[in-house]
Amino acid sequence: MQKWEKVTMKLTALATIAMTLAGCSTAKSNGSSQGNNPGKTIKIGVNMELSGSAAGYGEQEKEGIQLAVNQINQNGGIKVGKTKKKIQLVIRDNKTSNTTAASVAAQLVNNDKVVAVVGPAATNAGTASIPNMTKAKVPSVSPSATDPDYTLQKNGSVQKYIFRACYQNNFQGSSAAKFVTKTLKAKRVAILTDNSSDYGTGLTKAFKKTYTGTIASSQTFQEGDKDFNAILTALKHKQIDAIYAPGYYSELGLIIKQARQAGIKVPIVGSDGMADAKLTKIAGKTNANNIYYTTPFSTKSGTTNTTAAKFLRAFKAKYHTTAPTFSALAYDSVYMIKAAIEKTGSANSVKIANGLASLKNFKGVTGTITMNKQHNPEKSIVVEKLTNGSVKKTYNVK
Repeated sequence: MQKWEKVTMKLTALATIAMTLAGCSTAKSNGSSQGNNPGKTIKIGVNMELSGSAAGYGEQEKEGIQLAVNQINQNGGIKVGKTKKKIQLVIRDNKTSNTTAASVAAQLVNNDKVVAVVGPAATNAGTASIPNMTKAKVPSVSPSATDPDYTLQKNGSVQKYIFRACYQNNFQGSSAAKFVTKTLKAKRVAILTDNSSDYGTGLTKAFKKTYTGTIASSQTFQEGDKDFNAILTALKHKQIDAIYAPGYYSELGLIIKQARQAGIKVPIVGSDGMADAKLTKIAGKTNANNIYYTTPFSTKSGTTNTTAAKFLRAFKAKYHTTAPTFSALAYDSVYMIKAAIEKTGSANSVKIANGLASLKNFKGVTGTITMNKQHNPEKSIVVEKLTNGSVKKTYNVK
């Protein structure tokens, strides 16, 4: 390492490093000198939260990724021109750390020479990875980064190499407001916001912008909070028809449990961070009634979507449990990359980015996807209703 540090002080070596960071390749297989090129296999990187506070989501997404790759490889791989190449996964743990996520991105594109990346799961970790992905001209598809600005530069133009399989917070928040207004007929709503992340605050902002009723109370909480009784006691004495609480299952499970124990029986409406079986485990089955949340995927989707039905069967066979939303999104992310490669006839990373940008009518597990100019997938949204902790009914929000 001492020799390396001395060498990096030289101008010529700095130029070499700059070329490496830019992800330049001299491979001639497809006539391109930009981005990374495949070898005998197509290397796809996974930059994922496999430990730390978001590990629950990261592990689910890893399962969806691995299932997709196994299926593709069992069928001979991805068609690249007239040949087929199998996928080689390179999985790295970003430890739910923004700094580590940026470092993992650099390792994947510069050392591992992947041609595409799935992940990270969280917006902040994904945002930290963008500079290294852009320098190397390697696309990434996040299954679950929902912040509206994630795919955009500060000047409003699109990030050329950044995509997602999920919808944006503003779409999710506004859809929740429409559901609360039109379906639940709630004229007075209390809002409880996870104020420790852009996820919760972004959803709340979008909800408030669209909701036409009265916001009777607006309170905040932080990631890791355990006791919500003070907030809930205050709400009990207000006249409200519903509670909107965008956040993650770890806190929402406790909010639901404590709200029901306090005698608050109004509908509690949340976001896709609640789409996890752990929500019911934390809240308790008897408390998880009259609970709703927006989600890009429902386990009931198999009744109308043949792609979803096949995925649900395959996931159950492999993992012996019902597929969660985040596994479905990650599964779609891999197949979106596959579709981009087959559309362009190339596994060069720049060409893959071009293919993702022009994706149209992609038949995914989470719906039919068309990528818009901001690299956001246009697709439908679903609201699931929990009764005794299980999904008993779904609603399509328009």
